[in-house]
Amino acid sequence: MPRFCVEEVIEHAVAVDKVRYAGEAVAIVAADSRYIAEDAAALIAIDWEPLPAVVDPVAAMEPGAPLVHENLGTNVAFDQTFVFGDVAGDFARADKVIKKRLRWPRATAAPMETAGAVVSWDRSRDTVQVWSNCNFLKFFEPYFAGMFKLPAQNLTFYPMYTGGSFGSKHALFKHIAIAGVLAKITGRPVKFMEDRIDNLIANDSQAPDRIYDAELALTNEGKFLSLRLHTVDDYGAYFLFAITGNTNMMAQISGPYTINSVETGIKAVLTNKNQQTVLRGAGSDVGNWVLERLVDAAAIELRIDPVEIRRRNFIAADQFPYKMPTGNYYDSGNYAGVLDMALQHAELDHWRKVQAEARSEGRYIGIGIATAQQRSTFSSTEFWFHNPAPHSGATSTPEGVRLSMNAGGGFTVTMFAPFWGNSPETVVAQAVAEEFGVDPETVGITYGNTKEALPSIGPGGSRMTVMLTGAVKGASGKVRDKIFAIAGHLLEANPGDLEIRAGRVWVKGVSDESRSLGYADIAGAAYYGKFSLPKEMESGIEGAFTYDHPFTTAPNDERTDLGAFYPIMGHACHIAVVEVDIETGQVKFLKFIAVHDVGTVLNPRSLKGQIRGGIAQGIGIALLEEVRYNDDGQPLSATFVDYLLPSAMDVPDMDVYHHVTPSPFTTYGVKGGGEGGRMVAPPAVTSAVEDALRPFAVSIDELPMTPEKIVRWVQAAQ
Repeated sequence: MPRFCVEEVIEHAVAVDKVRYAGEAVAIVAADSRYIAEDAAALIAIDWEPLPAVVDPVAAMEPGAPLVHENLGTNVAFDQTFVFGDVAGDFARADKVIKKRLRWPRATAAPMETAGAVVSWDRSRDTVQVWSNCNFLKFFEPYFAGMFKLPAQNLTFYPMYTGGSFGSKHALFKHIAIAGVLAKITGRPVKFMEDRIDNLIANDSQAPDRIYDAELALTNEGKFLSLRLHTVDDYGAYFLFAITGNTNMMAQISGPYTINSVETGIKAVLTNKNQQTVLRGAGSDVGNWVLERLVDAAAIELRIDPVEIRRRNFIAADQFPYKMPTGNYYDSGNYAGVLDMALQHAELDHWRKVQAEARSEGRYIGIGIATAQQRSTFSSTEFWFHNPAPHSGATSTPEGVRLSMNAGGGFTVTMFAPFWGNSPETVVAQAVAEEFGVDPETVGITYGNTKEALPSIGPGGSRMTVMLTGAVKGASGKVRDKIFAIAGHLLEANPGDLEIRAGRVWVKGVSDESRSLGYADIAGAAYYGKFSLPKEMESGIEGAFTYDHPFTTAPNDERTDLGAFYPIMGHACHIAVVEVDIETGQVKFLKFIAVHDVGTVLNPRSLKGQIRGGIAQGIGIALLEEVRYNDDGQPLSATFVDYLLPSAMDVPDMDVYHHVTPSPFTTYGVKGGGEGGRMVAPPAVTSAVEDALRPFAVSIDELPMTPEKIVRWVQAAQ
């Protein structure tokens, strides 16, 4: 299996010699039906030799700990400290240093549709066709082909509707490998689809599992100076995406604040658990929670209002584009404006009054705030800049589309990334409508397979709105040029004197319809009227365009500047009001305000849906969700009875508002908005619960805040 690291952490689709986590495949069965396959699998007898399990990442680093991979000689797959700026000097001159040891729990995506593939292998021609709900198709094409020991041109991937993914379907190598080898052996198409237990315990895509020693240096006036984070991250048994979950958060590690310097130490530890890769937020959600925990603690320590301490440290609107300590850029923002909008809708004075009255009655209401970032639109330098120079890797993160006008004057866009639930069809149709003045509902959308695909990375890192609009804009320019050339020829006008109005091509400044042409007239000439075209023009109207990252720079060799690798930066403020029952540990939401700035809003309804869904996931990780193992490495959350997802009863009504600061780097000024809800909700909910428990002096340093923990914290304080 390919990997984005230099370490020899080898994973096979089916375990060879040694099983490294409970749930790892050891045998595969092909049959005419799933029922027969399940029965046949149950007949397989295996002689097991039990091995000692290493489950605690701290214990896994101890001398003599059982090794997950003997060839490494250690369970620490990565150990490096990155320093950006004068951290030592800033800590030395600080009046206060806030210290916290924080614990973020392992979680999983739990998509409604699990991962799988159908593979057909034509042995006569040695060609393979794959239908899979994998997110990355063209991007991983050479890796998939190499897995089958075939040239890339012998492999065809067909994009499918992936449904919910949340990052968990980026790299379905083992699913495709298992179906592929069985297809080759049997000579028949083979389908492999995870069942729910497979997905929960062996999906190869669980979320960060971290212990942080975190420090924030600041002055007595509450001015932030420096941030020091050292993490032990439990990566499970394998290491496919290397430390992407930690490098990801370096794009926004200092949050919306003017922090001078940053130090981050990363120990990636291997244990006998299912592998960590990326999940909605990809580790930046953890970074937001850690930083906001420090900010809340600083406000308490210095007796500064939590709103005020944030306002004092915000990057000002006139400082953008802003280069943060790691070298990444923030493209634009108005963080004070976002905060003001949230406060306008939150009615804090009212809720503080309600809070005081409730406490006099023995009820505990809390108000929490979080102001945090949502990076979007990654550069692929993120995948390798953690490796030392002179090593380098990919620097392109393109997305291509093909735009065509048919003989009737209608528009069709072909995309080469799969549908993943984030409204790409709506985005593309709206962009075409913007460029040509047509109804978005009339724009046809189709998906091309990898054989005919333009360069495409596909969904991930909240990139697709930015990349698709850029690609459509580029393709539209090519199509428009041809439309204007034909129209100019037919109208006996200079193409530069033409414009599009109300879905027709007009001579500028003219209202006489005889000096305009409809798209059907132009398309008719393009497809059927060679004699009506300009000399030597080819028939038909089509434009293909591959859009590259709008703004990226390379890291330096010393890795003291990581370059601009996630510069399209959204921002949000969440304010949560909760009531905590100290007898049962139940958390009830009384109000939830979310204000997001993701640049120009293309479709408010779609965006609000993404934000609300993300908030629901954020509430899940804050209050309920955790992948758990016992001391022997056996999973304790293999069904939805034990892995608790938020239900409709757990998710409150949410008031979602938009504050718009366009990006100077992107087409139409858009930014990605797919992950923000999940990335901001956890610190806001944590802050609210901690505020509710303020009379008991409870400091919350771990998630999830389950009812059992809340009751235990209160009893311990009492």
